Amino acid sequence: MQAPSALRDLSVSALVAGFVAVLVSYASSAAIVFQAAEAAGASPAQIGGWLSTLGLGMGVTSLGLSLVYRTPILTAWSTPGAALLATSLGDYTLAEAIGVFMFSGALVLACGITGLFARLMARIPHAIAAAMLAGVLLRFGLEAFAALDDAFVLVGAMCAAYLLGRRLWPRFAVLGVLATGLAIAGVQGEIDTARASVTLAMPAPIMPEFTLASLIGVGVPLFVVSMASQNAPGVATLRAAGYAPPISPLIAVTGLATLVLAPLGGFSICLAAITAAICMGPEAHPAPERRYMAAACAGGFYLLAGIFGGSIGTLFDALPQALIVAIAGLALLTTIGGSLHNALHDARQRDAALVTFLITASGVSLLGVGAAFWGLVGGLLTQGMLGATRRA
Repeated sequence: MQAPSALRDLSVSALVAGFVAVLVSYASSAAIVFQAAEAAGASPAQIGGWLSTLGLGMGVTSLGLSLVYRTPILTAWSTPGAALLATSLGDYTLAEAIGVFMFSGALVLACGITGLFARLMARIPHAIAAAMLAGVLLRFGLEAFAALDDAFVLVGAMCAAYLLGRRLWPRFAVLGVLATGLAIAGVQGEIDTARASVTLAMPAPIMPEFTLASLIGVGVPLFVVSMASQNAPGVATLRAAGYAPPISPLIAVTGLATLVLAPLGGFSICLAAITAAICMGPEAHPAPERRYMAAACAGGFYLLAGIFGGSIGTLFDALPQALIVAIAGLALLTTIGGSLHNALHDARQRDAALVTFLITASGVSLLGVGAAFWGLVGGLLTQGMLGATRRA
């Protein structure tokens, strides 16, 4: 009965939202994954295999979790984790890098099985979670309009299409933005089809090597970054959008997927935040209970991307960067506004939410951990201190 019901919930807007989410995911961070793989000593063929592994892993987990829980649950590689690997793996062998991936996945799996992460997230006030999400997404909104400097006609036309779409057909506004961007970029000759090629890359397993230096020096930081900078915002995104699936099984599934796929180059599969927000907004579907199909569609596009993992870099190189940036920012405008409203609505938590938002939006990175985690810490400390002061 589940499959026919899911097909009834499928819509054009969900399909578009899923496609845009995958487009943004690859366009915004595929280059960092390339750098991480190169730092580990992977060959060009192995890098293509890594991207295929990640695409297939994200596709299976996104599609499966979304359909099982009827919730828009999207997974992604850890972009902060990839950045960490790109700067940390130079002193280690490729086999040691695989060992690091497996070790980090095992730690995430343990967190999911024990339920420790879920109990921690249950103590985070809703306003602070919404503020962290708004801070994570703010950069994308700013970059969309900053792109007007370099591509005024292209981005301006996309902004006009967004406003017109919001007025006339809100469900398909993002589709109008995408179509307008492609049309303008094509007319201007900015789509470099010569740079795109179709190649298949077969993932090849690599035997892991476990050394104390690599596990402590890279494995533990990768685990912390993946949990604090990826899974925590991913849970906050779900909560801020009004969804409450069981957190521990989600964390366990992502940890298990990482552990299984690590020998093939799957360095990290986590809950998505930024791209997941695209699948949770009203543009995906007016009814929140039917938006899970947007994430399921994204899972399908991830599977396609995994099959052609060797072509991902060249395909996205063919599109102008301003087009990708504008799509990401405009698709997230509604979610940014809703998150800010939820963050600042309660006067009792407003100061803490504001601190969370500002720290997260600042992009500060301390001890190898991203701004989302420190924004969360700052907000909780502020709320604790102000709460104690008010009680006194």
